[in-house]
Amino acid sequence: MLHGSAILGSERTPVIRVSFGSCVAATACLPLFGLVLCVFISSYFHFEDSTGTHCQVPNYLPSISASISLSPECQIWRFCIGLHSAPRILLAFSYFKFYKSRFSTKLPESFLGFLNLAFSILENLGLLLLTYVSSSETYFIHEEGFVLFILSSLIYMLITCRLWKTIKNYSLNPEDSRSHLWKKRFLVIYIICCAFAGFFFWKHNMYCESGSYTMFALFEYLIVLSNMAFHLTAVWDFKTREVMVISSTEDKDF
Repeated sequence: MLHGSAILGSERTPVIRVSFGSCVAATACLPLFGLVLCVFISSYFHFEDSTGTHCQVPNYLPSISASISLSPECQIWRFCIGLHSAPRILLAFSYFKFYKSRFSTKLPESFLGFLNLAFSILENLGLLLLTYVSSSETYFIHEEGFVLFILSSLIYMLITCRLWKTIKNYSLNPEDSRSHLWKKRFLVIYIICCAFAGFFFWKHNMYCESGSYTMFALFEYLIVLSNMAFHLTAVWDFKTREVMVISSTEDKDF
């Protein structure tokens, strides 16, 4: 677990004081809310447009790319991801600061901490790119953003599991072991879903079979959900931390 530390200027009165875990949970719920709402609206109101493909075979679920390229789904998704991105950067630097202090004398882990930060930022940039450039606008850029998001997420998750394996080995706190265990589980689910999504996407493009794109869309949802769940484990890691907004003025005696 990442323990809280004393705050400089602690004599100042906090204007806002929220647990870091609550911030992490709210950050993870934003894309979840956006995804569920966009898929529902696309399926209910724009079913033909969101499920239609070049193969012109029946499909029963809209892909995420198709869902977020329509209106008002596009605006909903962009709003949720826009609010989501800033706290994600804060979380990335919070982890980096922890890894830097924890592994200051361990060269491999210290270097992995830098890579972890880099791929966390790349993951966020990939998500922003595929969000704000829809597949109906510029497909190539949207596709590159999707690939950047998938690969950066995978590498980030692998590095994170490696770092928490070391933390678990030297920690007596059972929550560190639990965090590492669930990180590994969500990583395995993520890899399996990526493999199946890639297979059904290839199958759809090669054979245009009915339902192949539906299965691709289903595993695409699971990819995003497993990624969200992985990041949500930060609730355990930052259980004792708080986010504070502190007044810059101090009371003075006259």
